[in-house]
Amino acid sequence: MSKVPQIPLNNGVHMPRIGFGVWQVPDDEAERAVGIALEAGYRSIDTAAAYENEEGTGRGIAASGLPREELFVTTKLWNSASETWTRDSVLREFDASLARLGLDYLDLYLVHWPRPMREDYLNILRAFDEINKSGRARAVGVSNFQPEHLRRVIDETGVVPAVNQIELHPYLQQAEVRAFHAEHDIATEAWSPLGQGKGLLEDPVIAALARKYDRTPAQIVLRWHLQIGNVAIPKSVTPARIRENIDVVGFELDADDIEAIAGLDTGKRLGPDPDTFDWN
Repeated sequence: MSKVPQIPLNNGVHMPRIGFGVWQVPDDEAERAVGIALEAGYRSIDTAAAYENEEGTGRGIAASGLPREELFVTTKLWNSASETWTRDSVLREFDASLARLGLDYLDLYLVHWPRPMREDYLNILRAFDEINKSGRARAVGVSNFQPEHLRRVIDETGVVPAVNQIELHPYLQQAEVRAFHAEHDIATEAWSPLGQGKGLLEDPVIAALARKYDRTPAQIVLRWHLQIGNVAIPKSVTPARIRENIDVVGFELDADDIEAIAGLDTGKRLGPDPDTFDWN
């Protein structure tokens, strides 16, 4: 069994605190990467319709031979601007993702972006609630939602997302969003938890902590995520790094270390702004 700690979601479902992300992993490489991750002890796999690798991800899951109940599988609805999102279109896309993955149910289904200028995320969440109540997704949530988007979802649909998956790393610590999550019992899940390797892992503060604990910079950052309460989904296709990224439960950062990393926050995004993002 995996030694990765779990977090209870607001509906009682338990989710591993470290998962394996397959963003930018080509479909024909996803089976191998997912297989390595599962062999290394990951039990949470995060994909999305927009990644175009759900089929490869599903093959990797099937080839592992692991019991389905040991796994936590997430995918995301690509709520593209080319579609008017109604209950029926959401259910159709959900069924298509399940078919590509070769699964009977999901553990977590997320809407990929709020696209607030279109205001159809409320319809999407109402359909998600129906999927959740049917048992075909054990939990439902959102990705890249800001507090104002979350507030509308809660107030106008009555749905409290189990998870909000957001860009989050030491250079973008998202204190306001995390505070809203804590107030409403929404789990914070970090995408690009290592800052996409764009300078963060070479930062002098992170490098010094890596030397202090005889760990890699990535392990320091992932341990930080765990200690401040985040779920993290690092991505790699390199076997050694896949294994390193899950080996973060055997040490603990002290309070001064956490404070030093807190000082790295610049508030600058690597990805799109959720308030304006509206691609097809």
